[in-house]
Amino acid sequence: MAAESKGDDGPQQPGLTRRALVQAALRVLESEGVGGLSMRKLAAELGVKASSLYWHVRNKEELLDLLTDELMADAQAPPREGDWRQQLREYCMRYRRHLLGKRDAAKVVAGRLAPGPHLLRLMEDQLGRLREAGFSDADAAMINYLLGAFVQGFVLQEQGPLSASEAMGAGRREVATAAGEQLRRLPQDTFPNLVALAGDLTGPSMEARFSFALERLLDGLSTLLEQDGSDARNEGTSHE
Repeated sequence: MAAESKGDDGPQQPGLTRRALVQAALRVLESEGVGGLSMRKLAAELGVKASSLYWHVRNKEELLDLLTDELMADAQAPPREGDWRQQLREYCMRYRRHLLGKRDAAKVVAGRLAPGPHLLRLMEDQLGRLREAGFSDADAAMINYLLGAFVQGFVLQEQGPLSASEAMGAGRREVATAAGEQLRRLPQDTFPNLVALAGDLTGPSMEARFSFALERLLDGLSTLLEQDGSDARNEGTSHE
């Protein structure tokens, strides 16, 4: 039981389970977004009094903890095919698609550590692959955090409006094209780089941007793995 108090409206609602509460919260999240998710709306979705919810969660933050794990219930780890780089690439690509497929999922999970059974399953799998690839334990733990933060942060940027125009209904490509034209019209003697790179700055799709950033991240991890291997070899030599 999450709370000590029964609230002002009486005891726990018969038949109301934490599982039912979380599933209802997912429905409200999908229809209202995270900004519209409230204990009152959740109670209305379940057809109970709001006080009944506090037998299971103390507040909205605890509800978001539960949602963080539940949003990963149907997330699938990639197959163990190819080398570590191929597997991590697929991990990140799948995670991005997963977050994009659920309304405001990135807003719920970003920065939140609420390990439930679904998150634990994915974390255990990814950490095992990293250690098997040869990363040190400390680096494997850091990489596990880094990959999650990278994908979550990218999706948050991706889902945010580029400008007021997009927020009011304009298409994303339309907004980007207009921004490129604005850059091209800048005084070239003052902004030579912005004018020259206007198309490069505004032209690439989000898929191209994600792929580029992901490959550079993996490049860095390749260098780190070489360093880990070198350190391990040097340590072994020093003990001989």
